[in-house]
Amino acid sequence: MPDAPSAEAGLPTATAILKPKRARPFFGRHPWVLDSAIERLNGTADVGAVVDLATHDGHFVGRGLWNPASRIRVRLYAFDAATRLDDEFFRGRLAAAVALRGHLGLDDRAAAARVVNSEGDDLSGLIVDRYGEYLAVQVTAAALVPRLDAIAAGLDELVRPRGILLRGAERGLAKLEGLHLPDRVIRGVAPGGPVFVAEHGLRFGVDLAEGQKTGWYLDQRDNRLAAARHARGRRVLDAFCYSGGFAVACATAGGARSVLAVDSSAKATALAKANAELNGAANVAVETADAFEKLDALAAAGERFGMVVLDPPKFARSRASVDDALRAYHRVNRVAVGLLEPGGILVTCSCSGSVSRDDFLEMLAGVAQRSRRSIQVLECRGAGADHPVNVSCLEGEYLKCVIARVA
Repeated sequence: MPDAPSAEAGLPTATAILKPKRARPFFGRHPWVLDSAIERLNGTADVGAVVDLATHDGHFVGRGLWNPASRIRVRLYAFDAATRLDDEFFRGRLAAAVALRGHLGLDDRAAAARVVNSEGDDLSGLIVDRYGEYLAVQVTAAALVPRLDAIAAGLDELVRPRGILLRGAERGLAKLEGLHLPDRVIRGVAPGGPVFVAEHGLRFGVDLAEGQKTGWYLDQRDNRLAAARHARGRRVLDAFCYSGGFAVACATAGGARSVLAVDSSAKATALAKANAELNGAANVAVETADAFEKLDALAAAGERFGMVVLDPPKFARSRASVDDALRAYHRVNRVAVGLLEPGGILVTCSCSGSVSRDDFLEMLAGVAQRSRRSIQVLECRGAGADHPVNVSCLEGEYLKCVIARVA
């Protein structure tokens, strides 16, 4: 078996040996090596150490970063034994990601876009979103923490933002990874208040300090416009509205007759009201209420809408919870279908990566059967082009957005 190499910059300090017959996904460049696939570690490695991955009989597979506390024991970044995982390597990956957004025309400094999409940009565990002149960075892999300063320096050089803010990972994910990263400014200055960004002719205020995710649901940018195309003249319900993206788009660009936007977070609904006012959407009413309870109350009152938008929080955080999540999606979508007038439009979303597109469509088929309503899928959408998916890690295709007509 190979000996543990010396610890030079970007070179491995140890080798993780795979169990027999477990190498195929990694020869296929899948970046996540679970603890259950590893037989042992030859050498020693702390969190963030560079390690090689080898087959049980010693053949090189890939090079990555080690985290003994995570179920994802190794995150692979290179599949060439000559590649060093040093600062220059990570800067090169960042440069490629920034260049792609330029190619896509998503580098407008008045707008917002995702600059780094973790596995989709071959930078597993790193998310970077740009909001105007500011960057919000979210690290979801503890193994990247020792490289955070170098990553920030690379982003500063490549993007030249006014400030780079670090946002903590989701609580559950942070616990699984052993992450302890408080929100803070890591380069430049923080904005003095909301950052205002342009989106398809509209303007939205984004709370970079305390907003959900990194401040805004960038992955739904193009879906908000797509939904608005079906809103003209309709009474619209936007459940789980967060800061009003779908509601404002439907009311203004879409020409909806009226919009009721509902969210349980008072901070979110305050932002939604402000965003409606910012865009002159006087026909948007915003209510702070539990969206599930509000849907039930509207159904009990016999209310009807021409469009219902459902963008709930993540229901499944692992494959083990998929069945429970699908039951929750079924329940909320069945109530929504009951609220729709004949010929109404359902815009229903899932951000649960463990729930596949097929799972989600089969759930809707069950809703159609139980409600005795015909559901015609008009569009089956995902995240925008600034959220690329690497075909070697299809788990990155987490967002489903179905636009359907309900007869």
